[in-house]
Amino acid sequence: MNTSHKIVLFMVFSAFYSCGNTSKDIAENASENTKYCIDETFKKTVAIEQPIMKKFTENISLTGSVETNPDKVIHFVSLVGGIISNTYFSLGDTVKKEQVLAEISSTELSTLDAEFQSLNSQIKVDEIKLLSVESMFKDEISSQKELIEAQTDLDILKSEGQKIKSNLNIFSASPERGVFLIKAPAAGIITDTSISKGTQIPAEGEPLFNISDLSEVWVLVNVYATNIQNIRAGIEVNISSLSYPDELFKGTIKTISQVLDNEAKVLKARVVLDNKDLKLKPGMLVDVVAEKEFDSVGLSISTEALVFDQNQNFVVVYKTDCDMAIKKVEILNFNKKETFLISGLEENDKIISKNQLLIYEQLKNFQN
Repeated sequence: MNTSHKIVLFMVFSAFYSCGNTSKDIAENASENTKYCIDETFKKTVAIEQPIMKKFTENISLTGSVETNPDKVIHFVSLVGGIISNTYFSLGDTVKKEQVLAEISSTELSTLDAEFQSLNSQIKVDEIKLLSVESMFKDEISSQKELIEAQTDLDILKSEGQKIKSNLNIFSASPERGVFLIKAPAAGIITDTSISKGTQIPAEGEPLFNISDLSEVWVLVNVYATNIQNIRAGIEVNISSLSYPDELFKGTIKTISQVLDNEAKVLKARVVLDNKDLKLKPGMLVDVVAEKEFDSVGLSISTEALVFDQNQNFVVVYKTDCDMAIKKVEILNFNKKETFLISGLEENDKIISKNQLLIYEQLKNFQN
């Protein structure tokens, strides 16, 4: 056998031997990796929980709207009539106490100002008269009666002058500008207005505007006939809005009206909410979910722990990092937050409630 034939045979035997070892290694590795394990890095991204035995709850979906708290609304009525000459606010503006909001041009101002000036002149005359009478009384020329009358006349004039001055202050008069100033009686937000520049207003007529303190608002919930028996004062509710889709506002039904709303034919339930961040605006439509609690108990898990596959519901049961199993569960009822089970789990089981879908797929692959 020549040298070239020897080299070829050596290469064939070497390749065959090498292939044999590789097949053996693959078989050994396959037998070792019959279980799926989660490593430490991935484990940090999962969440594990235990089912909880608690009273059954049922979610009742309702609708409602955000309204101002009537006890925190000021309806401003003008004490004088006239024409609105200027406005310094718009609907929805935040205003401070004593902030000038509008000006009223009124003939009442010129009348009051003229009366005030006239009274001041009369007061000066009567003050001089009183000094004269006092001097004559000391000289025993005038009587005590004349002195008392002079003092009384001056006091009456001063009282009338003080009254007019008080009225001018109440009306926030600005004689030098010839207008009454409308000032905000309290801090808040303008939630309604019926005036604009050029509007003629009567004295003590309809409110010119409303200032509302929106740090606390009401949510008026529509309770339809089919839900009247299930809704009562004290039930907790979760309130959501399209404006804040990822945020829930929690509250409790305080009172329920006993009279149907004539237009909507519903009972109105009231929820009082803290609104210091002013997220909730009057007129905003909201979804309300009330939780009805039953006397019977059942096993509850987080809804997010479920895996829906082939029209069935499953969970991933966790024992150790390398010992996990898929279990089918039967559902009694559920909502976005929690699910009550009929069967499939025990109270002492542990399940994976975050990133469980990835583990579920891996477990399925190993089962196949």
